[in-house]
Amino acid sequence: MDELDSAIVRELQTDARQTNRALAGRLGIAPSTCLERVRLLQRRGVIRGYHADIDPAALNRRVEAFISVQLRPPSRQVIEGFKAAMFALPEVLAVYVVAGEQDFLVHVSLPSLDTLHSFLIDRLTQRREVVSFRSQIIYDSARKSVHAPLE
Repeated sequence: MDELDSAIVRELQTDARQTNRALAGRLGIAPSTCLERVRLLQRRGVIRGYHADIDPAALNRRVEAFISVQLRPPSRQVIEGFKAAMFALPEVLAVYVVAGEQDFLVHVSLPSLDTLHSFLIDRLTQRREVVSFRSQIIYDSARKSVHAPLE
């Protein structure tokens, strides 16, 4: 990635809905050059998609938590099966396979602490491969919306 690619990525992360003409104007390049560069970034997999940032509370998801999960036996089949099962649940926002004592970090979003408790008891403890889990309630969060390339 060169400086222009980095600038395109930064601008699109700030406002992915801007027109190609507006993006080109911000970068000081021709619209045709801008469009060609954006398409190339998409083909290379740098730009994977465009997303709306939704407020979870507006969707009745006021409680968020991270759940650390340990599985047994540790096999590819068990890991892939658990990951697929978690993704199928509407409460799950993200699933991370991690190294260390725990095997997974599952990010969930639910209406209340009661529904979080029910999720833990009714969804996780019912899975035979789950050996243990720990939940951490998220009180507040901040995320960077712009990812800059690292040297």
